[in-house]
Amino acid sequence: MKLSLIVPCYNEQEVLPIFCEEVTRVVKELDYEYEVIFVNDGSKDATLDILQEMCDKNSNFKYISFSRNFGKEAAMYAGFCNVSGDYVAVMDADLQDPPSLLPDMLKIIESGEYDSVATRRVSRVGEPPIRSFFARQFYKLINKISDADIVDGARDFRLMKREMVDAIVAMGEANRFSKGIFGWIGFRTYWMPYENKERAAGETKWNFWKLFKYAVDGIINFSQVPLSLASWFGLFMTVVAFLFIIFIVVRKLIFGDPVSGWASTICVIILIGGIQLFSLGIMGQYIAKMYMEVKKRPHYIVGKSNIEGVDKIR
Repeated sequence: MKLSLIVPCYNEQEVLPIFCEEVTRVVKELDYEYEVIFVNDGSKDATLDILQEMCDKNSNFKYISFSRNFGKEAAMYAGFCNVSGDYVAVMDADLQDPPSLLPDMLKIIESGEYDSVATRRVSRVGEPPIRSFFARQFYKLINKISDADIVDGARDFRLMKREMVDAIVAMGEANRFSKGIFGWIGFRTYWMPYENKERAAGETKWNFWKLFKYAVDGIINFSQVPLSLASWFGLFMTVVAFLFIIFIVVRKLIFGDPVSGWASTICVIILIGGIQLFSLGIMGQYIAKMYMEVKKRPHYIVGKSNIEGVDKIR
């Protein structure tokens, strides 16, 4: 049996030596062949140089280096497309996904009861409170409005059987949201809780705006509710406008009151205009996603790699 680890990397020069030491210590204690595939996502620091040096020293280490930054989703997809293991795990290099959990994850998946073992944080120690609040609200929202099954605190760190990985690769969509894909394809998943870990070194690449954009992408990729919401907004405003027309006509015919109020009229116009633009914006997001899909651009382009037969463009 063979274990494959996929490790996306973006500007991780400080933490890579620490991660490699820790992951090597853990996998050597396992009764498995193993490979660790590092995917350099267009790093601007010395990440690639460090990866090449480490791969020269350890034949079980392999790397794929993109021609530019394509994003973490593309990095994970590249890893899934090039692994050869019977069991496949994806994890971050910052040690917030502890390699020490791998032995327990393997025991659970070897029992045959589950097809994957996914991790979830039971605490958010060290994370800004506002960020934690919005993260929890996002998980609640996307589970209510989509078919994706995403547990609060879910990480990308998970161990999967080969069958599940093949299903993920078969979903070749350009707009990828892996947390949603993991839940959408099904398979029996065990959720392993663990305490939040802070980065071993370096700085996080995810600020609030990037996380917000990632959340919006996830909702749009796995739910049509925003489109329905725009339609219901339109219907609601039509009914309200119709009732106001009846009110004004009746008021004029019965009471003879003139229609006055320039300020209130402008406010209504601005309100309706805002709702229209909001609805157009929602539709625009879906159209933009369709535009990216129909162009069929590759998910990534490989600049360098020490993997024989790696897909250069996929």
